[in-house]
Amino acid sequence: MRGRRCPLLPVPPLRPLLPVVLLLCLLLPGLVVSQDSGAARDAWQRPAEVMDALGIAPGTVVADVGSGSGYFTFHLAARVGPTGKVYAVDIDDGDLGRIRRRATKEGLAQIETVLGARDDPRLAPESVDVALVVNAYHEMRDYDAMMSGIFRALKPGGRFGIIEAADEPGKPRESYYGRHRLPEEIVREDAARAGFRFLREEPGLTRPSGRKVFYFLVFEKP
Repeated sequence: MRGRRCPLLPVPPLRPLLPVVLLLCLLLPGLVVSQDSGAARDAWQRPAEVMDALGIAPGTVVADVGSGSGYFTFHLAARVGPTGKVYAVDIDDGDLGRIRRRATKEGLAQIETVLGARDDPRLAPESVDVALVVNAYHEMRDYDAMMSGIFRALKPGGRFGIIEAADEPGKPRESYYGRHRLPEEIVREDAARAGFRFLREEPGLTRPSGRKVFYFLVFEKP
């Protein structure tokens, strides 16, 4: 014997909901990336404090190695001014192209892009006062060659700052690659091998998303 059929309930029309759905689609990506752009990023990455720690002032020549799309490049350009120089070094010419277009638009002649290699930043020997690598060193598989290239590019007495995501030491180096992290002990060993002298550890940074913690080490070329 068949059971009685349940009456179908009316389905509300979707049209009134479409504006709400579209608005969420537009807003959610912005909410996700807001911590990595503009004032929100400045609040946790503290570029002014990073530059202060490295003694960057008007007229300084700086290399932003692993510059990406130029977050630090443009902060550095504002600090060094027209009498200084910022070399934005990366292996991605697409990112460098974006830097060039923005620098041209904003009249920042102190910015020069450099297409580096995986084993060479391609900077002239003793051409920079300060080198900075932010959240990029863990990507450098030819780390000894890159560290040596940065060492060569610095003038005697030049400073080298590296900001990298922390992790527990004691594992094979390759195990950190997929995690996009690198213990500071490894960085210190690499820098010492290249000839750098460790100066100090500055206060680290904490990225709000996932509470990712970064250490900040400062070295010097003797």
